Amino acid sequence: MGNENCSGECGKCSKECEKRDLHEKLHEGSSVKKVIGIVSGKGGVGKSLVTNLLACKVMRDGFKSAILDADITGPSIPTAFGLGQEKAQTATMQLKDGSAGQYIKSVKSESGIQLMSMNFLLPDETTPVIWRGPVISGAVRQFWTDVVWEDVDFMFVDCPPGTGDVPLTVFQSIPVDGLIVVASPQQLVRVIVEKAVNMANMMNVPILGLVENMSYVKCPDCNKEIRIFGESNIEGIAKDFGLKVLARIPIEQNMSVAVDNGEVESLDDGYIDQAALAVEALLK
Repeated sequence: MGNENCSGECGKCSKECEKRDLHEKLHEGSSVKKVIGIVSGKGGVGKSLVTNLLACKVMRDGFKSAILDADITGPSIPTAFGLGQEKAQTATMQLKDGSAGQYIKSVKSESGIQLMSMNFLLPDETTPVIWRGPVISGAVRQFWTDVVWEDVDFMFVDCPPGTGDVPLTVFQSIPVDGLIVVASPQQLVRVIVEKAVNMANMMNVPILGLVENMSYVKCPDCNKEIRIFGESNIEGIAKDFGLKVLARIPIEQNMSVAVDNGEVESLDDGYIDQAALAVEALLK
């Protein structure tokens, strides 16, 4: 922390502490223009799917994208891109002061999306990460500081659910330019959104909008939208918080199959297009 007397309770942080820049520095060989956090107050709502779709969409739109998988104990990004067995490599480069420094190479997907995930550093993708919070937070910081990110326009940070150590580390250590809150059309959605919005406000990070995942299923015969979780109130909730609904993603078999088969880059159904435009507007 920037202040040696800091209690760690950011909601009660003093003005003196607020003036300090707690962000970690990128590796000098890196360049990242904008960072977007993908968050939710609850697990299982599809943050990783939204992260993957956004990274793929902005890449198709001509921007260079990257994903920092901050879900250290439950990484799923490599599998979605068919890179479950891939390992990150270390290399040496000459630093500005003339010395030699080591760095970690990001792993690139088929379309060139730069990725870093804990699974790239484990002996096997099924190896469990049994670490306490501070060690996990340290790994997230190292993904930012020790990996060389090459000329990235948009980095998407896939955060674990909730408002604990890792999301806090992301907000404090990485200069996040905006957040996208992911929810599902269930009764708890207001609580989910409100938790994420309140944390974002406390950390002074702007929210670009909401994405509702698992919104509906389309009948294969009549194309009618069937809302298996009941009627959604995402529009009303967004209005209450002064936010936009950027996307409503249905449950589709082809989407699930593509992710399971490591072919997420093949998905281009248009569901995430408006969310991608909101992200891309940060550079326009």
